[in-house]
Amino acid sequence: MVKDRKPLILHRLQSTARLTRTALAIRLLGHGFYAGQDAVMLQLAHEDGLSPSVLAKRLGVRPPTITKTISRLQTQGFVKKEGSSTDQRQAHIFLTDTGNEAIKSIEKSIRKTEKDAMKGFDKKERKAFVKMLTRLEMNLSAADLLRQTGSDEHDDDDNDDD
Repeated sequence: MVKDRKPLILHRLQSTARLTRTALAIRLLGHGFYAGQDAVMLQLAHEDGLSPSVLAKRLGVRPPTITKTISRLQTQGFVKKEGSSTDQRQAHIFLTDTGNEAIKSIEKSIRKTEKDAMKGFDKKERKAFVKMLTRLEMNLSAADLLRQTGSDEHDDDDNDDD
């Protein structure tokens, strides 16, 4: 007989992340954006003129992925690629005027999606939720760093504080 399991936290996080991405993707598609393009646009809005390799690293994607995304954004008129004045092998990506205008639509779509997701949460619950998510990110970033350095000392720390 299979023991009935309670829902696992990781499963719930993955499901919520997938639903959030889908809801946001639907809104963004209404503004002409495909999945992942919003992250590139927002990164450039924060710091324009980044190289494709820096964009890929910051967004945690592979170089071929960022190249395809940049190419599509160029075709759509949201970004332009310019060669470096110091190294012609290097390119920098800049938002166009159209791209800068589109940032408002992206931010509005994100706000609406977040508002829908957080319906029924009061201010205190939202603050606590953000704090927990931040702690999860820090825990996973630390675990990732340990894996990268080859140190998995914490693998046997299977304590459930239920």
